Amino acid sequence: MADDHLSKPFEKSSLTEAEKREMKRDIKKQFVVFILLLFLTVLAFVAVGADLVPNNFAVPFILILAIVQLLLQLLFFMHMKDKDHAWATVFMITGIFVTMPTIVALMLLIGVVKY
Repeated sequence: MADDHLSKPFEKSSLTEAEKREMKRDIKKQFVVFILLLFLTVLAFVAVGADLVPNNFAVPFILILAIVQLLLQLLFFMHMKDKDHAWATVFMITGIFVTMPTIVALMLLIGVVKY
């Protein structure tokens, strides 16, 4: 049959040894970043839930942690640190420049209308 070769395991990988090491290193980095993201999430919940953070600093504290998490996710899980992601970066920045004024305008509208 023509498909007999499909049931046999590959004898050699198409990756070089350097590429395999690089892939393992990237997987380890992603695992460490994932654990860090979980830690930051738990830190935010515990700090606010147990009143470890003063009330007037709670929102800025959570926003700082959220920005750190956003940057880590962009860099490591969306591979923005890698080369050849120019179009993805352009669309992300465009989205930020469209979203931020929209959010600010809605916040001002809600603040003025006083719902």
